[in-house]
Amino acid sequence: MRSQDRSRGLTRGQLGAAALLATCLIGGGVVAQSVPQLSGPPQQMESVPANPLPKWNVDDVRKMRAYPDQPPIIPHSIEGYQLSVNTNRCLSCHKREFTEGSGAPMISVTHYITREGQMLADVSPRRYFCTACHVPQAQTNPLVGNTFRDMSDMGVKLMGEEH
Repeated sequence: MRSQDRSRGLTRGQLGAAALLATCLIGGGVVAQSVPQLSGPPQQMESVPANPLPKWNVDDVRKMRAYPDQPPIIPHSIEGYQLSVNTNRCLSCHKREFTEGSGAPMISVTHYITREGQMLADVSPRRYFCTACHVPQAQTNPLVGNTFRDMSDMGVKLMGEEH
């Protein structure tokens, strides 16, 4: 078969591609050698004091969400909570059947639906690790400035409102 015949030489296109590859490899080596060091001279390792751990908000007050579909933040400490394949302490209060006794808000019905849209009797495995989306709130200064403005703060009128 032609595709298995190795006795023929390289075609012009194959030779051109090989030459281009060789040029890039050789040229790339020259470019890599001419780039100056970005990190500067090596520094000695030294001990630096760590910032104190932030204090968690533990007031149990539900916070307003910053944007639609934001996962609610955790308004209490979760220090010592176990979240593993076999144990999820969050569900001991927030699972559907335990909310009446605990007074905690029930987890969303979306947490009982699989990726394929099938409703389950228990929490979907993809929603089992709560801290993948939900986080406790700490008393810290923001790392990056935020200029977000809600639509209601921008003077946008709701449908049916008079101008």
